[in-house]
Amino acid sequence: MPAVLLAGGGFRRCRHVERRADLTYAEFVQQYAFVRPVILQGLTDNSRFRALCSRERLLASFGDRVVRLSTANTYSYQKVDLPFQEYVEQLLHPQDPTSLGNDTLYFFGDNNFTEWASLFRHYSPPPFGLLGTAPAYSFGIAGAGSGVPFHWHGPGYSEVIYGRKRWFLYPPEKTPEFHPNKTTLAWLRDTYPTLPPSARPLECTIQAGEVLYFPDRWWHATLNLDTSVFISTFLG
Repeated sequence: MPAVLLAGGGFRRCRHVERRADLTYAEFVQQYAFVRPVILQGLTDNSRFRALCSRERLLASFGDRVVRLSTANTYSYQKVDLPFQEYVEQLLHPQDPTSLGNDTLYFFGDNNFTEWASLFRHYSPPPFGLLGTAPAYSFGIAGAGSGVPFHWHGPGYSEVIYGRKRWFLYPPEKTPEFHPNKTTLAWLRDTYPTLPPSARPLECTIQAGEVLYFPDRWWHATLNLDTSVFISTFLG
């Protein structure tokens, strides 16, 4: 089942999420920052950062570091600590669609900035900020079929370094239908096909090198279509 879902959704065209390669800051603020998501292309060059994020280099530099994993449950705050190498070698595998969110461990957002500073200093974040906010990085690595179920928070960016990530988004006034302890893959299998067109989310697949911007309080869920490396810049 996961292979069918991933193959069928991997290159689905974006629904109502524009791709912009020539966006100015004025256009960003007027057309997207407080209104709707947008995919940014070519605003930064992270080829150096990408080279440093290969499996071999990450294991060589950070294999013995302890990382903190979260569960794929929207309302759970359970954390598990283990060496990064153990996570990569034992847990970085395709998602089991029958697993519950509480049983699915995910490396994203709980990295120690000081310990990973030698990597993060090579990252060039999107150049468009918002007045009164400061950027904070969250770095992640996850297997095919994994993802974060629906949730919301402040505005931010998400860039794919390796792999592809499929996004599902709803505006703040439209709460999605989902179970907090079901993975995104299970939601895609069980709930998504039952939704009428008017109740379906905006969606798109972000390729390596592309950046998705999402406004404040937009609901979103993610699904990694491949083993993926990604980094988000939260504007808090």
